[in-house]
Amino acid sequence: MERLQKVLSTAGIASRRASEELIRQGRVSVNGVVVSTLGSKADPLHDEIRVDGRRIKASAALHYLLVNKPRGYVTTRRDPQRRRTVMDLLPRQSQHLYPVGRLDYDSEGLLIVTNDGDLAAALTHPRHEVERVYRVEVAGTPAARTLERLSRGIVLDGTRTAPAKITLLFGETERAADAVLLMTLREGRNRQVRRMCEAVGHPVRRLTRIRIGPLTDKGLRVGQVRALTAAEVRALKKATQT
Repeated sequence: MERLQKVLSTAGIASRRASEELIRQGRVSVNGVVVSTLGSKADPLHDEIRVDGRRIKASAALHYLLVNKPRGYVTTRRDPQRRRTVMDLLPRQSQHLYPVGRLDYDSEGLLIVTNDGDLAAALTHPRHEVERVYRVEVAGTPAARTLERLSRGIVLDGTRTAPAKITLLFGETERAADAVLLMTLREGRNRQVRRMCEAVGHPVRRLTRIRIGPLTDKGLRVGQVRALTAAEVRALKKATQT
């Protein structure tokens, strides 16, 4: 028997957190009985589990993919506005997986897609402090005091962001008036990088995630997908202490 939200995430219905919301909304049933209490358990091999009336298929095998997301794709399984999603980049047999965390529609870079609910939850939980590194082209060149302000943290929505590592790069854009930053964050608030840079007067022109924890892949072209190696999965789990 497993917790119902884990069963749903492993089956590729949604992330662990989103599965909990499905349960709260009364959209999940087990053997014909609606279950709305978190912590409920089910046997994915023997129980009849349905979401919105559709029976889910048990998925015992865990799969891990690394995607280099292009701009112009949303990081969801489905989009009500019918925009392209990262699922459109995956092979047909991987449609039961789901993206871990988010990359904005206008952002690009590395994204993990999996049906491992435990790993996904650990990667997105701020207490594990898994590093994400972004290459950020910004308008103008930030002064040293501005970089220090970014590294100490910016107040967003009433709370200060966690300390970050900020490195200023030179000569990497065609526009001499602009600059490129390497920003290393250990938390993942909504549109955090863009909002931090906007707050100090240097809006983002282009944003690319180039590393997630131990994962970096310069050989993975934009729009490409590949499976993670067993060693990479172990490294991710070690980084999240799972």
